[in-house]
Amino acid sequence: MTEITLRQSIQRGLIEALDGDPDVFIMGEDVGAYGGAYAITSGFLEKYGPERIKDTPISEASFIGAGIGSAASGLKPIVELMSMSFALVGFDQIVNMAANIRYMSGGQINVPMVIRAPTGAGMQLGATHSQSFETWLCEIPGLKVVAPSNPSDALGLLRASIKDPNPVIFAESAGLYGLKGEVSDEYFEVEIGKAMIRKQGTDVTLVSYGHGMPMIEKAQEELQKKDIDAEVIDLRSLNPLDLETIISSVQKTGRLLLLDTARKTGGVMAEVAASVQSESGDYLDGPIIRVGSEDVPWPYSRKLEQHAMASVPKIIKALEIGYSL
Repeated sequence: MTEITLRQSIQRGLIEALDGDPDVFIMGEDVGAYGGAYAITSGFLEKYGPERIKDTPISEASFIGAGIGSAASGLKPIVELMSMSFALVGFDQIVNMAANIRYMSGGQINVPMVIRAPTGAGMQLGATHSQSFETWLCEIPGLKVVAPSNPSDALGLLRASIKDPNPVIFAESAGLYGLKGEVSDEYFEVEIGKAMIRKQGTDVTLVSYGHGMPMIEKAQEELQKKDIDAEVIDLRSLNPLDLETIISSVQKTGRLLLLDTARKTGGVMAEVAASVQSESGDYLDGPIIRVGSEDVPWPYSRKLEQHAMASVPKIIKALEIGYSL
């Protein structure tokens, strides 16, 4: 085991892919000479050259389309967006083309591409650079969407994503790039579509993903001080969702809190809540509790941004109101 940051784990996965498969290449804004907006590809251009590390114009629709075409032709592009906010510019390519080509071709044409992007608020980047559009994309058939919360999962999910014959949206929480964690020195992958129970518990189930997991884990520690035994689940994959793991947990605990660090309205946790209510409503001892960020454009002011975001105090307060915990 080696302790590395989430940034380093993604770098490790990219280097492995580039070294191990000549069909893999990286393209995106400032991924070459600048080394990427968050320094993920720093030094890659010098090592692999411009044929495999391609700087692109500021035109997401164009270079996402180029990635789709190269994937359909047999290559394995890894497309980096400077922000998940900019995925919106390329939605037609992602949603209408990348997600549908395999289906429309009757399985004759695969689109093995990964679209990586930092996502979420908390970095004081303002309304146009703090969006979490992975929550929109997770409803699209033909796309897979993953959101790691720690260095080990980031590496394991990246390996699985690059190998997948389908387009994968790889959502990287911008606030977690410096997070440190133990990563195995042995080769491993994390199965897309499989959640992880981070801690077993009996009193309440706490579920989140990505940047929400550190908050959930801190909330669990606060609950433990009050002798409340919480079960903690990390979704890891937003599409497909591992509803079976969540439902099994709820049938044991009888209580459920869902944390979405994106805006609460229309978030992925709304689908989780609806599915749990439908499948296991009789097991619930109270209402499903949802916590999310406020339905406002992201403020640039740090204090206002933090006020709009989900937080540990908001989680604890919601549990106190909903379950008297």
